[in-house]
Amino acid sequence: MESQIALIGFGEAASTFARAAGWAGRAASFDINPARSAVMAELGVHAAEGRQAALGSAGLVLSLVTADEAVNAARQCAGLLAGGAIWCDMNSVAPDTKREAAALIEAAGGRYVDVAVLAPVDPARLAVPLLLAGAHAAEAESLLNAAGFANTRVVGDEIGRASAIKMIRSVMVKGMEALTAEMMLAAEAAGVTDEVLASLDASEKPKPWGDKADYNIERMTTHGLRRAAEMEESCKTLRSLGVDPVMTEGTVVRQRAMAGQTFQRRTA
Repeated sequence: MESQIALIGFGEAASTFARAAGWAGRAASFDINPARSAVMAELGVHAAEGRQAALGSAGLVLSLVTADEAVNAARQCAGLLAGGAIWCDMNSVAPDTKREAAALIEAAGGRYVDVAVLAPVDPARLAVPLLLAGAHAAEAESLLNAAGFANTRVVGDEIGRASAIKMIRSVMVKGMEALTAEMMLAAEAAGVTDEVLASLDASEKPKPWGDKADYNIERMTTHGLRRAAEMEESCKTLRSLGVDPVMTEGTVVRQRAMAGQTFQRRTA
């Protein structure tokens, strides 16, 4: 089969994209889990028996494997790419990991693009925000738009830049999730959940994230030692309720480290 789009990995992201885009007859995929071939067939995506068969003459390749397999996927596929093919690495990995994968792809004559997926693919589907970086990002953006992706943006020509945005953003997004879990486990154990949530609602004032960041950091640099001491007491509270204060202990360390520091946010 001569496909235009190749999908390496056919998990949740790839199957969601294929279902939304209707790539029937235009796409082929390879996944190390043969059970996923049935979903490929259901969506009209050619279920290739191997990586070479999936890549064929495809000009656009979407790497959608697990994070720990991102470099291996590049290594295994690099020498099989069609001439000039663009490898869109859409895996959630660190900038250095992206650069390692890029070296493999480019050494074999492929064109590598760092792509960061900034939201869950379901329900966003083809409207999921995509950031692209690398020398071939502009051309990759055109191909992705033609394939149906509707929310793309090139953020630079340096591989790793898109990934850096995602990974650093995840410090807050995933950290807030972990903090929320720690807070809720303790609140439930203490029987004060409604009061805690109501108190947060009452104190929350909508602000742009830039303003929030400036305010939060100023609080730490000015009052970090006092706040660290307070959070040590929060750790004691959580332990007394049977909740391991994994995130809160980190807050103690960060508050103390920021105390007395000078921090100036760079602005454009």
